[in-house]
Amino acid sequence: QVQLVESGGGLAQAGGSLRLSCAASGRTFRTYAMGWFRQAPGKERDFVAAISWYGRITNYADSVKGRFTISRDAAKNTVYLQMDSLKPDDTAVYYCAVGATTAMTSVDYWGQGTQVTVYS
Repeated sequence: QVQLVESGGGLAQAGGSLRLSCAASGRTFRTYAMGWFRQAPGKERDFVAAISWYGRITNYADSVKGRFTISRDAAKNTVYLQMDSLKPDDTAVYYCAVGATTAMTSVDYWGQGTQVTVYS
């Protein structure tokens, strides 16, 4: 059984920062990419960022480039999303994901999601 457990969501003021974590367990993800998606109320789930197993390749949505940073600790099977210069438009439920590549065109596993709310 694969489990992805997110943490670190919450409330932040515009311009502030939050750090999300996602710990994976249940199998070896040695050849997989890990990443984040988000879904705002009434909208589709959108790709945010992804990172390859060894962290050499990263991929970001244009809307978060320069503000968000994805990283991972392979030994801990954990991926992080550092979110800086937050905007109210970043408000969404953030989902951790595991996929074959950093393009995340196909997601194999999803986390339960963590709420991020940014107020102005």
